[in-house]
Amino acid sequence: MEETSREAVATAVQRVAGMLQRSDQLDKVEQYRRREARKKASVEARLKAAIQSQLDGVRTGLTQLHSALLDVKDIQSSLTDVSKDWRQSINTIENLKDVKDAVVQHSQLASAVENLKNIFSVPEIVAETQQLIEQAELLQAHRKLMELESSRDDLMYEQYRMDSKNTSDMHLISIYFEDVQALSDELAKQLWMVLQRAMVTVRRDPTMLVSVVRIIEREEKIDRRMVDRKKQTGFIPPGRPKRWKDRMFEVLEGTVSTRIEGTQAVTREADKMWLVRLLEITRKYVLDDLIVVKNLMVQCFPPHYNTFNRFFSLYHNAVSTRVKELAFEDLEANEIVSLLTWVLNTYKSVEMMGHPELISESSNQLESLLPQDVVDDLLSKYVQTFTSNITGWLRKALETDKKDWQKETEPEADQDGYYQTTLPAIVFQMFEQNLQVAAQIDGDFKEQVLKLCLKQMNSFLIRYKEEAVAYKEEHLRDRQLPQCYVQYMIAIINNCQTFKESITSLKRKYSQSSEATDSDVAIERTLNEVAKEGCQFLLDEVFLDLEHHLSELLTRKWLSGSHAVDTICVTVEDYFNDFNKIKKPFNQEMTSEALRRVVVDYIKAVMQKRITFRNADERKEGAERMIKEADQFKFLFRKLAAGEDTDRLCGAIVAIAEVFKLTDPTLLFLEVTTLVSKYPDIREEHIQALLAVRGDASREMRTMIIGTLSENKVSYGGVSQPIFKDIAVPSISMTTMTSMATAKLLK
Repeated sequence: MEETSREAVATAVQRVAGMLQRSDQLDKVEQYRRREARKKASVEARLKAAIQSQLDGVRTGLTQLHSALLDVKDIQSSLTDVSKDWRQSINTIENLKDVKDAVVQHSQLASAVENLKNIFSVPEIVAETQQLIEQAELLQAHRKLMELESSRDDLMYEQYRMDSKNTSDMHLISIYFEDVQALSDELAKQLWMVLQRAMVTVRRDPTMLVSVVRIIEREEKIDRRMVDRKKQTGFIPPGRPKRWKDRMFEVLEGTVSTRIEGTQAVTREADKMWLVRLLEITRKYVLDDLIVVKNLMVQCFPPHYNTFNRFFSLYHNAVSTRVKELAFEDLEANEIVSLLTWVLNTYKSVEMMGHPELISESSNQLESLLPQDVVDDLLSKYVQTFTSNITGWLRKALETDKKDWQKETEPEADQDGYYQTTLPAIVFQMFEQNLQVAAQIDGDFKEQVLKLCLKQMNSFLIRYKEEAVAYKEEHLRDRQLPQCYVQYMIAIINNCQTFKESITSLKRKYSQSSEATDSDVAIERTLNEVAKEGCQFLLDEVFLDLEHHLSELLTRKWLSGSHAVDTICVTVEDYFNDFNKIKKPFNQEMTSEALRRVVVDYIKAVMQKRITFRNADERKEGAERMIKEADQFKFLFRKLAAGEDTDRLCGAIVAIAEVFKLTDPTLLFLEVTTLVSKYPDIREEHIQALLAVRGDASREMRTMIIGTLSENKVSYGGVSQPIFKDIAVPSISMTTMTSMATAKLLK
């Protein structure tokens, strides 16, 4: 206490010191004192109230303990009296054992008397029940069956209570009521028959189905009651629990499975469309049956059965089982597509399980009919089969097209008059059909099939190119055959453009990606090669006919008045009347290439030094003839729309003619320089050949011109289409040089 007092004093001193830290606070001492006095009084009041409350609680507790002690003493006294009475009554209880046995016997006899009427009329009731079952009066039959079973069960229960080990009496009762179990089995058969035909019954006689459900519900209640009694007494009648409700669902499940399995009407051998028919019949059966369940059958079952969702699941499981069986059969490619289209699209669509009348929680949570690995296996199998099939289709299509190349009649023309064959249409019709089918399955699978088609297309075009080359080589062995070689080669070229357009159309229609793939690049490259080679083959054909006339150019015969260029122009124009049947852009490229080859062959004739002009008159005459013929080429190829390079290419002939036409040899260097500036790809040997043909340039002049040009060589890297680059100049042999020297001496 002293320590507590000291702590209180110290705390008080500390608080007072805190309140009186400044001089102005001394005026408030009385105010502080009154406030602390109020606080002290409040604390003392609360303390007194708490102590008083505790004292009242202790007083009440002592009173209750005193009362409890008195009660315990009273109970102890009563127990002593009960114990004394119990010891005195032991002999009396033993004397009442006979009374107890009599009570049990009386209870059994009372039960027997109560069921006596039923016991004596068992054969009669059995016969009536059998007749009611045969007449399909199932509810009445079941009521009598319950009466029989109740009599039997009560007797057996009383016997069990009296002497559970007496099996002989139990057996006697079982034998007497043995027909009851047979009736129960017979009634059950009738119930299952009605349930097996539930879809028909619910339309014709729904009350029959309702009766079946009521009977099963009654049996379920009896089962529950008997199971509960077994837990209490250990006794359960024979045949219980029947579990007819479980059996009912098993029967319905078997009925649904049988319904689905029985949809296959034909086999593949009898009908190629067997699977399509099977799937359509299945779709129709499932949809019709579930609509019947939703609209009619649900009303025949208690709500807690969740009838529609249960049937929905039964049909889904049955269809899934059937579809899995089909998936593991040896299906053809079109059958795989039909199955997957049905499984992935039709099944969940509004045409079947997604029908507006079937919308429910089960339909929204519908699982896939096939596991993903099975779907992947089917898709892989389809791709393998499709790859094999399309390779064969393309090979067959190409063989058919090759046969057409040998025909003696021209190929057909499209609406614009361009020659074509049926090959592109056949190929892309195949692609289109398969892509349409793939699109029905899945978007990703459609892309996969498109890539496969393009990959096969690239391989096919390589073979197409090889066959076009073989076609040309066959023609070169005998240029009279095939008779329509030019026309069919034009058709081959046009097919390349058709292929391009068709591929673009397919990608736009069936691909989500606009980016070019490796296959796209390869196909584009191969088609361009086929078309360009085809154009080259046709030009080769033209120049084979021009070969003789080209050999006359820049010869003495030419100088004296040959009509070689006239013939060349007529021949080219005649060929290009057929070449007009070539589609753009290949016709434009071919015309430009024809012009270039004509000009190059003309310049080659110059470079081959077939003629050496003897004097100025010959040079003038030859130059004027070259200018005239360049104008002929220009007029012809402008007419054929060769493009903007026409003037430049034909201008090369004119520029060479100007070198020949020059009369003042001292200005020859300037003229040659002008030629080189216009056509920087010209080489030294070309200049030497031109000077040699001119025939009046001295060795010193040739050396000076060549040397000066070599020092000021112009690059031709920017020239779009070099002319002289591919023109070779034949080397001058010793004999040629001697003959040229002799000609000069004679001059």
